[in-house]
Amino acid sequence: MPHQPHTTTLQNVARGLLGTFMVVAGTGHLTFARQDFQAQVPDFVPLDKDTVVLQSGVVEIGLGLALLLWKRRRVAMGLGLAAFYAAVFPGNIHQYTHHLSAFGLDTDKKRLARLFFQPVLMGAALYSTGAWQALQRKKQHPAATPLKLSKSPERLTLRAL
Repeated sequence: MPHQPHTTTLQNVARGLLGTFMVVAGTGHLTFARQDFQAQVPDFVPLDKDTVVLQSGVVEIGLGLALLLWKRRRVAMGLGLAAFYAAVFPGNIHQYTHHLSAFGLDTDKKRLARLFFQPVLMGAALYSTGAWQALQRKKQHPAATPLKLSKSPERLTLRAL
C-alpha cells in the first residue's frame, strides 16, 4: 500500500468537495442528467450509450464515496480518480468535435473551454488525496529494497530480504 502522506486542511476540503461532486455527478448519470451524459459517449464505444452512462454513473458514485470514506487508501483513490478522468476525456472531445449541446455547453467556445477543465480535475484528484506528494516522494526516494534470487527445483523467484 502506498504511503499515506499527511494532507492539509485545504486538501481535505478539496477532497470532500471532489468526492461530493463525484457522488452528485454519478447520481446525475442515473437520473436527472442521464440524457445529457449520453452526448459525451463517443461513437466508437461499442456499447449502448445509455448503458455506458449508467455504468460510469455507478463508478463515479463509488469513486466519490471512496474519496469521502476510505482514508487509508486515499492515495490509490486519487490515482484511480485521475485515471478515470483521463479515461472519460475522449467523451469531452467527442462532445466538442461533434458540436453536441449538453450541460449548458451550447457553443463551441464553451465546449472548448470545458476541455481545459479535465486536467484541472485530474490535478485536484492527485492534490487533494496526497497522491501527488506520494508520487514526488517515490520519485525522490525510490524504494531500495534488496532482492534475493531464490532457486528451487520448481521455479526461480525474487523475494525481498
